Amino acid sequence: MEGISFSSQLIQYAITGVTVGSIYALVAIGFNIIYNVTEIINFAQGEFVMLGGLFMVFFATVMQIPLLLAFFLTLTVVIAIGVMMERFAIFPAKNASVLTMIIITIACSILLKGAAMYGWGKDPFMLAPFSDRKAFVFVGAAVFPQSLWILGTTLIVVFLLTFFYKRTRFGRAMIASSDNPDAAQLMGIDVKTMVMVSFGLSAAVGAVAGIVITPISLMEYDRGALLGLKGFGAAVLGGLGHFYGAVLAGFMVGLMESFCAGLISSGYKDAAALVVLLLVLFLRPSGLFGSKEVMKMKEF
Repeated sequence: MEGISFSSQLIQYAITGVTVGSIYALVAIGFNIIYNVTEIINFAQGEFVMLGGLFMVFFATVMQIPLLLAFFLTLTVVIAIGVMMERFAIFPAKNASVLTMIIITIACSILLKGAAMYGWGKDPFMLAPFSDRKAFVFVGAAVFPQSLWILGTTLIVVFLLTFFYKRTRFGRAMIASSDNPDAAQLMGIDVKTMVMVSFGLSAAVGAVAGIVITPISLMEYDRGALLGLKGFGAAVLGGLGHFYGAVLAGFMVGLMESFCAGLISSGYKDAAALVVLLLVLFLRPSGLFGSKEVMKMKEF
């Protein structure tokens, strides 16, 4: 960054880190939504992100559908895929072990990736930014409007999920199902429906992440695997099942990557985030914000 002061460079790295971290936070939230209800780690979560981006490209660019309508169409399709995954892959194996369930999600991930490659090919696809393409200067750093869309969308998703879980009867039923499925069943809560809704909800969050990130990073059939890995790292770092921990850890992973890429080398940014993740797990296996007691109860 020739001609830019060091302090401006640091601000630039921070803005980039927060932007990328917002996506990791959304992916981590998707992991936690399913984990809290089923104790399953859904390794197809990254594919929901990939499908969100590719379907948005299809509706908005290929079909020329207005952006807002394309957004809701994409959400509908990806939610349907998430629900079908639960109905046809997870539900039939409901009595299997957690490990078997996790392997099933890995198989679903491979299947979704293969279907995307068959449908869209191997080339990356671009989606036009939602507003102005031109960056503006903030405290000496360049900020693209799409970065604000990503950050704003993350905050809206966090607010809506908080409202859903704390203020709606359906959301509280999902919390009850995650705390004690047997007791929830005795209270008249249909736990099977809650599990299906959790897959649909996590698919929606993943699709939103894919939609907002595609204008700045393109999207192709195999992008979901790395995003899923980083999001899973954020979920573990924050403490599996901890909602706000996932958000904070997502930002932390994004900032670590950005500062490592800017101050050391972009070739080490993935390694830096994973090394810090491993250190945290060695010192505190329940994650930064997780509870050891909860981890024991989950028997994970």
